[in-house]
Amino acid sequence: MNIPQSSYPRIVIVGGGFGGIALAKKLGKKEAQVVLLDKHNYHNFQPLLYQVSTGGLEPDSIAYPIRKVLQGYPNFYFRLAQVQEVKTDTKRIKTNIGEIFYDYLVIAAGSETNFFGNKGIATKGMAMKTIPQSLNLRSLILENFEQALLTDDLHERDALMNFVIVGGGPTGVELAGALAEMKKGILPKDYPDLDTRRAQINLVQSGDRILPAMSEKASEKAESFLEELGVNVWKNIRVTDYDGKKVSTNTNTMFQAETLVWAAGVKAVEIKGLDSEEFLCRGKRLRVNEFHQVAGLEDVFAIGDVAQMETEEFPHGHPMMAQPAIQQGKNLGDNLVRLMEGKSMKPFVYKDKGSMATVGRNKAVVDLPKFKFQGVFAWFVWMFVHLYFLIGFRDRVVVFINWVYNYIRFDREARLIIRPFKKQNRVERDTLMQD
Repeated sequence: MNIPQSSYPRIVIVGGGFGGIALAKKLGKKEAQVVLLDKHNYHNFQPLLYQVSTGGLEPDSIAYPIRKVLQGYPNFYFRLAQVQEVKTDTKRIKTNIGEIFYDYLVIAAGSETNFFGNKGIATKGMAMKTIPQSLNLRSLILENFEQALLTDDLHERDALMNFVIVGGGPTGVELAGALAEMKKGILPKDYPDLDTRRAQINLVQSGDRILPAMSEKASEKAESFLEELGVNVWKNIRVTDYDGKKVSTNTNTMFQAETLVWAAGVKAVEIKGLDSEEFLCRGKRLRVNEFHQVAGLEDVFAIGDVAQMETEEFPHGHPMMAQPAIQQGKNLGDNLVRLMEGKSMKPFVYKDKGSMATVGRNKAVVDLPKFKFQGVFAWFVWMFVHLYFLIGFRDRVVVFINWVYNYIRFDREARLIIRPFKKQNRVERDTLMQD
């Protein structure tokens, strides 16, 4: 990989997500050679992917070059690479661009969509975990409305304008709200010769309430907000299959829809060499101790979505969200420095700063450790927090300007079909992008 030899210990980080970036910044000016590997050259701000999918933001507004994030750090190296295998016995990592030796290895590869083995949903449904997937979804949404203009079959037209979003967590709720606002304020103007009032947005949740990780008050208010926007909220229903047109469930309820978005679960990204039962636990996450060390390995660590640290408060690991990943990255950075200095490491303690979700214009729910509130103020808090955690001044300015413009004009300028998308080619396209 043309990385020079150094007298400093080499720390290899796999993944440029929230955890990987936080760790790299912590180590950037320390006496260590830091090598970050990622298959993309940018950090992706996943909480706003749904706005890319619905035309509210362009993808470059929520992506930031990894090299620019870590400019100025003297012993930092980035390589565009896809990790293929970890060889813990020889302390080497095999990638598509060669092998690299490590003194300490940190797995921060994040998570991917979990279809739970359902091939129909995996091949015909849509995921929204990456920027390419969000652009695919944006194209499909717009193409379906273009196709609806051309058909005389009323049932086919309705199916083209119908959406089924599976999963009532923050991703599903926020996407449903954004689509409802498109239906209300944008589609009638873009398609005046199409009865867009017939478009149906269905949010399907297998449990008895949406946003199950938040307070009951937040769940009730979010559901009320969605219903105000015209979203059909279906609870205690589990989607079992999808053939590209018909959505089957475990009840007599079925949906006719050309667009199904799967937001019902994620699993950790698996890496060969760390994929045996001795390392893995629920959701394919790597079992780690309170110092982030992978079970049975002293020099291999894991943070973020890919790691499961079991505690009394979090018996199934910490939430797979940005905050735990960031805090773990910072804690591990301090611990690696202490380890290299011959000092004992400090156990990780998660500080829950709360959770939030937005449903639409002036509609959001926020659960803080001591306060819980909903409505307009919650919406402004949600916007401020997301702007704060965006990387880069330019991205913050661009997103803020877009939000102000969209708020004043009731518009979403980025509803563009940059590249046509066909559902039956999704698996092949994803494979090509990964290769």
